[in-house]
Amino acid sequence: MGAISEFLASVPRRADGKRNWPPELKARIVAETLIEGETVNSVAKRYELIPSTVSDWRRMARQGKLVLPNLDGMDFVPVEIEPPAPVAQPLEVTSSNTLDVIKGDVTVRLDAATPAVRIAEIARALAA
Repeated sequence: MGAISEFLASVPRRADGKRNWPPELKARIVAETLIEGETVNSVAKRYELIPSTVSDWRRMARQGKLVLPNLDGMDFVPVEIEPPAPVAQPLEVTSSNTLDVIKGDVTVRLDAATPAVRIAEIARALAA
């Protein structure tokens, strides 16, 4: 713990007496929490920090506001990317001069110029 205490003494302090952690040092501390077997609490204790501060820095790293260094001993979970699912192709639109009204086994083929009122009458009759 002596080396850490000496190290902490070299971290600059603000006017209010709190340590002014440089972003590179924050990133290194966060990266240490990612080493297998380490916890936020143990790393925070080692650097005489409260765990919520380290958690805040971890959140900053997730948001891309803190770039983490590569540390030996950090293990990452392998990622498998699935191939994209095939996209259904839209049906080809064909122009037609007819309109089909279908109910069960009955198909009524109408001219495309049939007025909407007449189509509605036929649809009601098929539904009855």
